[in-house]
Amino acid sequence: MSIRELSEQEIIRRNSLKKLREMGIEPYPAAEYKTTHHTKQIKQEFEKDEESLKDVSMAGRIMSRRIMGKASFVELQDETGRIQVYFNRDEICPGEDKTLYNEVFKKLLDIGDIIGVKGYVFRTQMGEITVHVKEFTILSKSIRPLPVVKEKDGIAHHAFTDAEMRYRQRYVDLIVNPKTREHFKKRTTIMNTMRQMFNEYGYLEVETPILQPIPGGAAARPFTTHHNTLDMPLYMRIANELYLKRLIVGGYEGVYEFAKDFRNEGMDRTHNPEFTVMEIYVAYKDYNWMMKFTEEMIERIALDLHGKTEVQVGDKVIDFKRPYKRISMLDSIKEHTGIDISEMNEAELREVCKKLDIEADETMGKGKLIDEIFGEKCESSYIQPTFITDYPVEMSPLCKKHRENPELTERFELMVNGKELCNAYSELNDPIDQLERFQEQLKLSEKGDDEAMFIDTDFVRALEYGMPPTSGMGIGIDRLVMLMTNQASIQDVLFFPQMKPEKKAVQLTDEEKTVMNLLKQQSPVDLNELKAQTGLSNKKWDKAIKGLTKNKLANVNNSNEGLTVELVN
Repeated sequence: MSIRELSEQEIIRRNSLKKLREMGIEPYPAAEYKTTHHTKQIKQEFEKDEESLKDVSMAGRIMSRRIMGKASFVELQDETGRIQVYFNRDEICPGEDKTLYNEVFKKLLDIGDIIGVKGYVFRTQMGEITVHVKEFTILSKSIRPLPVVKEKDGIAHHAFTDAEMRYRQRYVDLIVNPKTREHFKKRTTIMNTMRQMFNEYGYLEVETPILQPIPGGAAARPFTTHHNTLDMPLYMRIANELYLKRLIVGGYEGVYEFAKDFRNEGMDRTHNPEFTVMEIYVAYKDYNWMMKFTEEMIERIALDLHGKTEVQVGDKVIDFKRPYKRISMLDSIKEHTGIDISEMNEAELREVCKKLDIEADETMGKGKLIDEIFGEKCESSYIQPTFITDYPVEMSPLCKKHRENPELTERFELMVNGKELCNAYSELNDPIDQLERFQEQLKLSEKGDDEAMFIDTDFVRALEYGMPPTSGMGIGIDRLVMLMTNQASIQDVLFFPQMKPEKKAVQLTDEEKTVMNLLKQQSPVDLNELKAQTGLSNKKWDKAIKGLTKNKLANVNNSNEGLTVELVN
């Protein structure tokens, strides 16, 4: 449990806030502040025509200050970058009263404050493009100091690098680490490239429910909630597949959605319980067409983002130039293990898992056993983009059976850098076959598989009206962004990744502070001995100990040596 107390710097800033208001200056004004330029725009235009920037208005955050008597320099940061700003006392305060410069600017402004400035642009003797300030306005007073990050030649020094702090306080990370802002801009570029391509093909962007009565479309454990008015359980969406295919039944020939999905499963460097997926369904197409479509999409993203198809990912260079290698799942397993599992039943697959030292439990059916073998022995080998095709039917309850081999399905997954990037099918549109597959999933659920699919009778009913031959593809946006921006952790491509609850700050009474200060010097310590050291009355002592134990800052223990009190780490 952390103890939240104001630092000396925070106290000083709050006093500055108070003084500004006493001087009649509102530190958080409500009025619009009209700007004419951003940093990047100023620098670009000045290089072309120095005379064009005689009257500029911009706003940003103070990132550094150099005060030199009656002249000072400030580094101002806006969304597009940083620029030097020059303040001159006699121009800011042309009359006798120099308060605005001497008191407000020099003493009451701090790094982190947001200000607006108006003036003109010039180049200093050192050759730096600078805004010469004629007037400035305080737009927001920062009462908590920023981490000190020094930047020279575009390289940050003493940066805000602690991962947990960066994820919990993304707003600070975005302020002090320009590269973080760039990564998230690239995320938007990736999604815009996809949208542009889909729209060029004439497909429709749609929205489907997040709260669903049946969590369908994937084998995953859902989050459960309850609707009070309807008095019924609801589930957070694990996939949007079944709703999108209902729209294909309804007559649309191409639909897609960028969807937030939720899975109540593990968290690691590539998994977050809330994640973004793009799913697209196109009528009258099959999985062979979708492979070509996916290649075009991925190659186009790489070119839009990097201007080339080669992308640095860790210590590897991955080339997204199409076409990509293709290999069936069973051939891949045979290639990497030397074992042909194509004719094996569930018992034989269990023996293979045992032989390959792959953990398997009784809840796993044939499909999951094959999936485990592939995941353990094959998946990590595929660094360059590779389509793994023709999955066993037990692994794909929503996928059409292979036109040449009914034991397989027309499905592919794109593997890149040893991980699945996207998943696609020739969609199952036979309602009788679909119902039988759902019933097989129900049997797995009864065996204890908590990721088995529910039976969605309404979806089966939709198929009974007739769904045209359709191909669908889903791609994890977060994992795609990780690849394209060379990030090793999913937390680095999510603005606000899921975190364990932050330990809340506790306001301590004076008596509790006295006890804590003594415990920091010696812990554990005899209870009566510590009480004597504090000099507190019985009433205040009891209250202090109760407060510290309630907030789990200290523990009282009864041992053979008597009652002791110790600090909780």
